[in-house]
Amino acid sequence: MTETAEKSERCTGGCQCGAVRYAFDGPPLEVYVCHCTECRKQSASAFGISVIVPGSAVRLTSGSLVKWTRPTDSGTSLDCFFCPDCGSRLWHGNPVTEAQISIKGGSLDEPPDISSADHIWTSSKLAGVVIPPTARQFPGEPD
Repeated sequence: MTETAEKSERCTGGCQCGAVRYAFDGPPLEVYVCHCTECRKQSASAFGISVIVPGSAVRLTSGSLVKWTRPTDSGTSLDCFFCPDCGSRLWHGNPVTEAQISIKGGSLDEPPDISSADHIWTSSKLAGVVIPPTARQFPGEPD
C-alpha cells in the first residue's frame, strides 16, 4: 500500500451512547479474536475483537474517557478506556504513551473483517465456537 493510500484510509468509532467519538488513520496492524476469560467478561460475549493500531494514530474527536487499570495474568497492568456515560469500553492501552493500542472491534463504525484474524487464547474458548480452519490459532498470547 502506498503512503498516500494508507493516509486516505480513516477509521472512526465511538461509544454506544454517542458521547465519545474517535478516529485513526491507516489500516490496522493486526486483528485478533481473543477467547480469554477477561475479553469474554468485558464483551459479555463468546470472545472479544481487538484491532491493533499505532497509539500515535488514534485521536479522540469528541467527548472524554475514563481510565480503569486492571492486573494482567503476566503480572503487568492494562489501562482500559471507556465512556463515562454509557460505560462502553473503547480501547486498551494509553495512546499517548504506548506504541500500540487495542481498539475494541465492536466500537468501530465499520466492523472489522475477522475472516483472516488470528485467534488467541484458544485454550479457553467456549465449547461450540468454531474457528475457521485456515485461521492462525494460539493457545495463549502470540509470541
